[in-house]
Amino acid sequence: MDVLDEPLYANFLRLTGFDRPYREELLSKMPSFNKVVPPSFMELGVAELVAIYSELRELGCPPPVIDADDLQRDPETFPFAFYDLLEQSLPFYNMLKRHVRKTAGYLQPPQSDPPLPVPENKKILVWVGDELLPRDSARISVFDSVVQGGDAVWEGLRIYDGKIFKLEEHLDRLFDSTKAMAFSNVPSRDWIKDAIFKTLNANGMFNNAHIRLTLTRGKKVTSGMSPTFNLYGCALIVLAEWKPPVYDNSHGIKLSTATTRRNSPNSVDSKIHHNNLINNILAKIEGNLAQAQDAIMLDQDGFVSETNATNIVSVHIYGKKGIVLTPHADYCLPGITRATVMDLVVKENLVLHERRISLSEFHAADEVVMIDGRDIGDGKIGLVTRQIQNAYKVLTAGLGVPIPRNAEA
Repeated sequence: MDVLDEPLYANFLRLTGFDRPYREELLSKMPSFNKVVPPSFMELGVAELVAIYSELRELGCPPPVIDADDLQRDPETFPFAFYDLLEQSLPFYNMLKRHVRKTAGYLQPPQSDPPLPVPENKKILVWVGDELLPRDSARISVFDSVVQGGDAVWEGLRIYDGKIFKLEEHLDRLFDSTKAMAFSNVPSRDWIKDAIFKTLNANGMFNNAHIRLTLTRGKKVTSGMSPTFNLYGCALIVLAEWKPPVYDNSHGIKLSTATTRRNSPNSVDSKIHHNNLINNILAKIEGNLAQAQDAIMLDQDGFVSETNATNIVSVHIYGKKGIVLTPHADYCLPGITRATVMDLVVKENLVLHERRISLSEFHAADEVVMIDGRDIGDGKIGLVTRQIQNAYKVLTAGLGVPIPRNAEA
């Protein structure tokens, strides 16, 4: 008995590596699969293509017909417009590819995506280069400098009640960093702000959101370290996410002290807000291993500099007077939030000292919580810290650059 096998299904099995569910049973009963019925006009889907072609011709928009053999012989004749069309089809193609993942002739078991801290971020749109892309399609070239060597600068922006807090100050620092890094073909301030506003509007983010704003040196013509290979101009990434505060502002956090020292200005100056964060990441790894939320980093002389992610202060109560100490910004980033908090400390009639601070002074503080496993003070948020937090909350509610809504942009 001859077995007739439908060709499209057979081709599907061959490409995906799937086994026919009843294959073994069928093979045991049937002598061969030698005879194949040629596919019909309808089975190949040609009838639908002809119908679509005819309809478009009647509308006066006949689509071009490309012969695959001609394209293979002379790819230069392929119109550039079709390259754009194929590029626009990539998100759909990637979606299909996720359903059938094939490697070297066998099909890998499907892998589910890990859960997101905020599930709503699954469908965000990200600004990359000069366009908004879905999260899963947001990519940057393997030739980009941020991939080749962490060669980029960035800012972190917070959104409160329809406003971007300290936007102008963050952009000032971003452009200062591009000057220190000798970037060329830097986009204008207005263009970057427009990209930020468009991203926030597209995602409907007007409160409780955070932006990771990155400007890379751009794509290179070939891999290598030299900025002379960067001939395309800078690349902008606006990554806006729904993101609650990173730290627990009600109960405090646990910190450990890292053995990794903060970069010296003699090597990589922390005043450049750059993307080469290996120094911080190594300290963060130490904090993770110590089961702490973050790690304190010391300078080369053993004085406290900052944590792997933020600036740091200690509060000391003498009598009824609160004294706030913060390290010099010699090794640490002179953060915008740091400067804001320092101003608030003075406005709240507290005493502020900016100086070198030893680790033992932090251990003896009244309102630094859980350093190296020690309870500082009573291990809870202190009165002075709460006073500064409340003043900061009032400030963020009133200040910021309003986000133009789509109708206004």
